[in-house]
Amino acid sequence: MTSSHAVWLGTPYPLGANWDGQGTNFSLYSQSASMVELCLFDDGGRETRIELPDSHAHVHHGYLPGIGPGQRYGYRVHGPWDPAAGLLANPAMLLLDPYARAIEGEVQWGPAVLGHSTLDPDERQTIDSAPFVPRSIVVDDHFDWGDDRPPRIPWHETCIYETHVRGLTMRHPDVPPELRGTYAGMATPAVIEHLVSLGVTAVELMPVHHFTPEGFLLERGLTNYWGYSTAGFFAPHGPYSASGQRGQQVVEFKSLVKALHDAGLEVLLDVVYNHTAEGSAEGPTLCWRGIDNATYYRLRDDDRRQPVDFTGTGNSLNVRHPTSLQLVMDSLRYWVQEMHVDGFRFDLASTLAREFYEVDRLSSFFDLIQQDPVVNRTKLIAEPWDVGPGGYQVGNFPPLWSEWNARYRDGVRDFWRGRPASLGDFAYRFTGSSDLYDEGGRRPSASINFVTAHDGFTLADLVGYERKHNLANGEHGHDGHDDNRSWNGGVEGLTSDPSIRENRRRRMRAMLATLMLSQGVPMLSGGDEIGRTQRGNNNAYCHDSELTWYDWARADGELVDFVRALGRLRAAHPVFRRRRFFRGRPAVGADLHDIVWMRPDGQEMRDEDWHAADLRAIAVFLNGAALGPQGPTAEPATDSSFLVLANGGPSPVSFTLQPALGAQWRLVVDTSDPRRVPHALTGDAETKVEAWTLVLLEAITAGER
Repeated sequence: MTSSHAVWLGTPYPLGANWDGQGTNFSLYSQSASMVELCLFDDGGRETRIELPDSHAHVHHGYLPGIGPGQRYGYRVHGPWDPAAGLLANPAMLLLDPYARAIEGEVQWGPAVLGHSTLDPDERQTIDSAPFVPRSIVVDDHFDWGDDRPPRIPWHETCIYETHVRGLTMRHPDVPPELRGTYAGMATPAVIEHLVSLGVTAVELMPVHHFTPEGFLLERGLTNYWGYSTAGFFAPHGPYSASGQRGQQVVEFKSLVKALHDAGLEVLLDVVYNHTAEGSAEGPTLCWRGIDNATYYRLRDDDRRQPVDFTGTGNSLNVRHPTSLQLVMDSLRYWVQEMHVDGFRFDLASTLAREFYEVDRLSSFFDLIQQDPVVNRTKLIAEPWDVGPGGYQVGNFPPLWSEWNARYRDGVRDFWRGRPASLGDFAYRFTGSSDLYDEGGRRPSASINFVTAHDGFTLADLVGYERKHNLANGEHGHDGHDDNRSWNGGVEGLTSDPSIRENRRRRMRAMLATLMLSQGVPMLSGGDEIGRTQRGNNNAYCHDSELTWYDWARADGELVDFVRALGRLRAAHPVFRRRRFFRGRPAVGADLHDIVWMRPDGQEMRDEDWHAADLRAIAVFLNGAALGPQGPTAEPATDSSFLVLANGGPSPVSFTLQPALGAQWRLVVDTSDPRRVPHALTGDAETKVEAWTLVLLEAITAGER
């Protein structure tokens, strides 16, 4: 029904619903709209429609005295329906506010949520969608942050833990049952203490922007567990809130950030600005499509009925349009300034760089990020690919950015499964991928190193399966990666064979040690430290179940202790987290080169050795006296020197130690036996390294002998 509620002209900016203590200003951008109705809903679900009284520069706005936090609302947009021109206004559709800071409810899938007729896509849908779609919520932004400050951990000291809010906490025995799967559950002391104990410095949360599961998944009894289906770029996902969805999710998320900051942990968000939950032209009309389809989505030049799809999800956000770019930048600033997050990982970031068609590192998106005084001070991580032509852009993002380094993942996996001629690539990855990043002002921290991530096998599955087992996804096994570079050790899946089980555990430890000792920024995939398995499913995006929840009851305590020891080792020794690349020559004041690569016989590697198919073991000397300036005072740092002995083959290898590199060595890590008692070795000794094993030796200085 229409209303006689007092409505003032209000102001066009800021966009969204903004409460000032007396009332709320509502503003919505739509270039194509002839009229915008604000729809208010009471606790009984009754709707009141109010025409926004004014517009300026295509922003429709109005101010309502007395309307405050907790108010449910949405919009109905009147205007042209011309699919051939990309214009899809339909007042039958209740639309979310693109700037909504909280969203309540779920989509109830059916014909009513489609803007078009199911019989003829060129015809408008006439069913009222309001009973079947979520509501936007007016929120109170006030929160007592106390003395909260961003930890601002330098990039070279950063260690990331990628995790899922729900999966991390759903089966944790020390999280109260009513808090499991929520922001509040993640903020409990037991969870935070575990994170801190691993030595990580940042938690990267899989999508917490409010998202909507796709209808086809719900029909299969599945859901969009990962959350890469955004329905609101400003709203924390409502179902992750233990306290309610009428604004309480905002407070609960802020409390989580504050708790993580109190523990010294940064908070990074995995954000999905490349596409939205509305999908293809056959998808629902929930927000942007009904507000201004041609502004918010890239449409095909030859058929403006169809979105351009660089993402594999049916649509791509139109980052060529200033309003879409403004939406992205306003969202990023909101999460930094209002929610206090410390950085972002951009899903399918290559899509955001497609100003015209090709990926362009000089695009407007990068310009805006570079110039923005709020966003450019945060940690920025690109997933440097999409599914469009030329979308694989590892190594090509601008200097301000770090990147998920898929070549690190592949190179480390290849070495530890014994692939011939993999030494050269392994060496590049271990030393920070200078072949990708040592130009244009970039440093080793440009490389986000990972062996596993949410997308693909878990670490336990990487050593336990050679083929994906995704039939439970309902896509006949066609989804998920085929190039897993995994090795099961001789049996697919679970086995009681003690030799295969030991082989798997050994390779897991070797890959974890490689990850934590490599130059660059390590990223640990959540649950790998406890031996989490998804039973061979390498694309478990649609399972919100025990398949994806961390099984704390079966946690591998020995593996957890091993990861904790690696975290302490990395934190204690700057030689493993250099600020600058190795140069292969002595640093000022140092006698030895900063790095030396050697064959097992102790001789330096020759050019032909890097390509030898039968050479699967290598030693590398890391000179702790050749670090250069590390800290803020620019004082030259010194550290112990280390020798890494890596055997990626099936048989033990004897390594000859070079006296010139150190007179005595102390065993620090042996991944074949993490309980092996540390002992000293002389500089001219031989040491045996078991198959699939990494050994780390620390030089003993004269004063320690």
